[in-house]
Amino acid sequence: MAVATPTSVRHSGAAPAIAVILAVSAAASLFLFWLIYIHPAAASSSQYAFLPAMNAVFNGLAAVALLIGYTFIRARKIKRHRASMITAFVFSTLFLVGYIAHHALHGDVRYPAHAAFRTFYLWLLASHIILAVLALPLVLVTFFFSLSGRIPQHRRIARWTLPLWLYVSVTGVITYVMLSLALGS
Repeated sequence: MAVATPTSVRHSGAAPAIAVILAVSAAASLFLFWLIYIHPAAASSSQYAFLPAMNAVFNGLAAVALLIGYTFIRARKIKRHRASMITAFVFSTLFLVGYIAHHALHGDVRYPAHAAFRTFYLWLLASHIILAVLALPLVLVTFFFSLSGRIPQHRRIARWTLPLWLYVSVTGVITYVMLSLALGS
């Protein structure tokens, strides 16, 4: 299984686009870190209390679209694969917008200190966050290669992108369910 190396990326003429993707991904990650851990919440109202559940639905729908897209590509149904992957991207984007809105309005919601499975939850959440930060540029680069017709590079990186993206989508739903159960909501 070959992975795109810096030399192969440079020779494909994709280096400037990938540099922009990495810069945008880093900026987005830093913004989210600031929003969640530094910026105070705008309101403590329960007016938008539906956002976490909606975000979990978007994550779940992204996971389903990813699995359908994988099934289509294995069957060599390229157009259906592309449509499924674009659908997954749209659901993940809607999740990100809802996630930003929730944290801007309500701040961070913490898992209760004495609730069951807290250690597992924190481990799962940490892996989710770290891999989400890694998945963002991979998803964007994978889309760039596909949409620019660089199919060999797309295939090489998609082998890494799909499992990461799927893990992040599924663990997003699991962490939501665990936090909801722990909070009793």
